[in-house]
Amino acid sequence: MTKLLSVRLVAILVGLGFAFVALFAFVIGAYNAATEEAAGHVPYEKPMDIAFSFDGPFGKWDKAQLQRGLKVYDEVCSACHSLKFVAFRNLEDLGYDEGQVKAYAASKQVPGIDPNTGEATTRPGLPTDYFPSPYPNAVAAAAANNNAIPPDLSLITKARGDGTNYVASLLMGYQAPSEELLAEHPEAAPGPGLHHNPYFPNLNLAMAAPLTTDGQVTYDDGTEATIEQMSKDVAAFLTWTAEPTLVKRKQTGWPVLIFLLFATILAYMSKQQIWAAVKPKKN
Repeated sequence: MTKLLSVRLVAILVGLGFAFVALFAFVIGAYNAATEEAAGHVPYEKPMDIAFSFDGPFGKWDKAQLQRGLKVYDEVCSACHSLKFVAFRNLEDLGYDEGQVKAYAASKQVPGIDPNTGEATTRPGLPTDYFPSPYPNAVAAAAANNNAIPPDLSLITKARGDGTNYVASLLMGYQAPSEELLAEHPEAAPGPGLHHNPYFPNLNLAMAAPLTTDGQVTYDDGTEATIEQMSKDVAAFLTWTAEPTLVKRKQTGWPVLIFLLFATILAYMSKQQIWAAVKPKKN
């Protein structure tokens, strides 16, 4: 018995030792992270809080905005960024009919194989094809962009925190660094080939401002194409490419919640009915 108690006591002491070491390491790590951030972190801005039609539990797609966003991507962003997880046929979800999708796909050149020679070539796109990459490979993409490979935009709003607001804020945020920022953080000055943007975590990025003037894109619905409007529209479009079922998922969630509430009430009433005749025993 004494031996068993000794073993248990040793096990408890070892466990407490491990717990203490883990807690100590956590506290030291948290302290170091806090002090390093306060001492050397170059501050960047949080994304602006922008209202979109798909926000909230009752949100829905603004298809006119998504079509405008596609136009901004097509005429501006597609020169550098791919959209490799989106097929042309998916554009029917934006309100385009089958003929419009076919015409749009045919206006794009996609990789193909020459049936006569077997060599790589290009051909007009089909609705089943995916958006083509603007570069043949990563080396060519890096060479054309100051050694920075432009990311694919298919899932960009899910790959960044507060993605929709981040994309819109980034596109609107290009500016020269303030004198106050440079005085406190000289390292925030953009180097050769870099461009300052307070919404980018490193403050300076290789991508130059893609939206530079109002009216850079002409909208088919007559909406005024300001830089702010184009930024919001393409951010909304990229939210759709990242999660096209976003609105449908929200719409499905409400019936599920109502069913669960009804089932809970029904189960409670059944429990009351079944156990109504059973009286608790008195001590």
